[in-house]
This record gives sequence, C-alpha cells and structure tokens, in this order.
Amino acid sequence: MEDRFVTFRMEKAKHIALVAHDGKKKEMVDWCDRNKEILKSHFLCGTGTTARLISEKTGLPVKGYNSGPLGGDQQIGAKIVEGQIDFMVFLWDPLEAQPHDPDVKALLRIAVVYDIPVANNLATADFMLHSEYMSGTYDRRVENFNRTVQDRVEKMKE
Repeated sequence: MEDRFVTFRMEKAKHIALVAHDGKKKEMVDWCDRNKEILKSHFLCGTGTTARLISEKTGLPVKGYNSGPLGGDQQIGAKIVEGQIDFMVFLWDPLEAQPHDPDVKALLRIAVVYDIPVANNLATADFMLHSEYMSGTYDRRVENFNRTVQDRVEKMKE
C-alpha cells in the first residue's frame, strides 16, 4: 500500500518557476528585484518574456522557456511532472482574457496534481518566499501515477 505514493524532496535550493501575464509582468519583475537576495540562492526559470525581463532588470539568472502562448506553460508543466520544479509564482491577470487559457488551466491543474505550491498574487508569493520552508528541505507526497496506470491496465485485462 505504501507504493501508492512517491515522495519528492525539495532541497534547500528550490527550483522556482516564474510566470506572468502581460498585465502582471512589471509586478513580477519588481517583486523579483525586491527579493533578489533570497532568489539568488535558488534556481529560477520562467516563460519567455518574463524570464528575460527579470534577468535584465535584476541580474538574476533565469532559464527562459518559450512564451506562454507558444508552449512555455506546457514546458513548465512538463518540468513539474518530471519533478524539476518545486514551486511556482504565476501572476495571471484575472481581468484579461488570454488566448491560451486552456494552457494556463492545464498548468495550474498539473501543479495541483503534483502538489506544487503556487502563488497567484504577490501576497502569497511573499508568504511562500519568507516561509520557514525556504531555507530547508521539504517532502511532498504525490500519488504514484505509475502504480495507478498499472492498476488500471490490470483491471481492464479482466
């Protein structure tokens, strides 16, 4: 029964995804600039324009993926599935429709499925960044999806 879950360990140096819609990019860049002393101890990645703006303004190294509408949200989602992202700050604009809303929803869904902490506003991002868990390790327990698939296959064979 214990194989129903797998544990992902977040190390002291976290892998943080930074994503912001156009109307929130300035807020994200300013937040990163205010918190660069903390962020410099972690591995940062983000979608295209957001990653580049943060890097240029703050000097922080940020691995850039494609822009959201061009697959960047999906790239970050894949990294979450692979266990390569520990948490995400995703400043989405609730007052502006996005052409890639299905991708946004898929990214947020996968973050919940894999128990990734997500901040969707600056207050939550501040709480996460200044949490006691930022300076230590943390174990996330996630359903063992390989086992779930194996059980489904066995059931369908009956």
